[in-house]
Amino acid sequence: MKRQIQLFLTLILLVMSIFSACDNAASNMDLMYGVESKIERKEVEISKESNVLITDFAVRLFQHSAEVDENTLISPLSVISALAMTANGAEGNTLSQMEDAFGFSIKELNQYLYSYTKALPTGDKYKLNIANSIWFKDDKSFTVEPDFLQVNKDWYGAGLFKAPFDNSTVSEINKWVRENTDGMIKDIVERISKEAVMYLINALAFDAEWNEIYYDYQVREGMFTKEDGTKQQADMMYSQEYYYLDDADAVGFIKHYADRKYAFVALLPNEGISVADYLGSLTGKKLASMLANPEDVKVDAAIPKFENEYNIELNDPLKAMGITEAFDYQVSDFSGIGHSTVDNLYISNVFHKTFIAVDEKGTKAGAATVVEVKCESAMMEPEEIKTVYLDRPFVYLLIDCEANLPIFIGTVMDINN
Repeated sequence: MKRQIQLFLTLILLVMSIFSACDNAASNMDLMYGVESKIERKEVEISKESNVLITDFAVRLFQHSAEVDENTLISPLSVISALAMTANGAEGNTLSQMEDAFGFSIKELNQYLYSYTKALPTGDKYKLNIANSIWFKDDKSFTVEPDFLQVNKDWYGAGLFKAPFDNSTVSEINKWVRENTDGMIKDIVERISKEAVMYLINALAFDAEWNEIYYDYQVREGMFTKEDGTKQQADMMYSQEYYYLDDADAVGFIKHYADRKYAFVALLPNEGISVADYLGSLTGKKLASMLANPEDVKVDAAIPKFENEYNIELNDPLKAMGITEAFDYQVSDFSGIGHSTVDNLYISNVFHKTFIAVDEKGTKAGAATVVEVKCESAMMEPEEIKTVYLDRPFVYLLIDCEANLPIFIGTVMDINN
């Protein structure tokens, strides 16, 4: 009992320090630095059923986000992490809608993402770094709930920053994102509206060398043919792979990064099937099954060198997935986040920005997701050799090889964009 009282007093002192009338220079100081977890966090075993649910979320999000004839790239892991932090402050039907879209209760998702990210491998030739932060407005009319801050510190290691929400805060947020994406995502926030009171941010950086890098003789000029028949010159990287994918509507392969901890997955829709139609037929269960059961067949493979930057507002895709109340200031319930004397809290925007570069040595990819909260009103001898040349529009994924979860999902529709 005495220990509980001490922990409570510690938390109260923390909150008092957060909301004290100190100078605005605190925007670049993590107010959660040194604050210990108030719960006993236990890593849970990542089940196949849970992985399928996460993969299903990833597929549905991508289906609602992909643009016809345009290169698209999202990081489902980044998006669900930022939304999960936000959901820890949701109540009532607002929370129920978010949990339905996730496929998990928020308590289950907190524990899953904590266990999953803790288990992600890092080595000399590959890494996946993940960081989270919460930025709140230094304004007497807005009060943040301490339990909300603590739960996001406990499960997501979220840093906490108090800021004036002016141009200096724009610079500070963008600096934080740049540092936590290895410079791949430079500017995620352009301006801060006067109604904004909080930003919940996830940043992710992936950098991995191929398990077998390409030599000069394996890279040759080739042609990439868009869906409208337009031909484009491309540097094609040729190799022989050993994990073949075939789901009747598309063929593909898995190419590993160093130590086979992560992999690049390519899915090439069959002739006559557009990328949009193929994506429309995909489900999380179907994709998870395909990734878990590749055929042990040699594959003559070709990947074009490409680089892509992409940004999207995810409001409409998330609404299409059933998260509607969170975006409606008249009915949203984020009372678990805090309270405003001005108006009700709601999600005004979910910004998502990504970058990827694929070349002879490997892949670099970065992602950042910002939730803006406002108040307003064993191998067998192959019998045959398959050929999969990615010389026309295709779908690709970056996955971890333990859970086979999509860290990134993208399409290449135009090799020049």
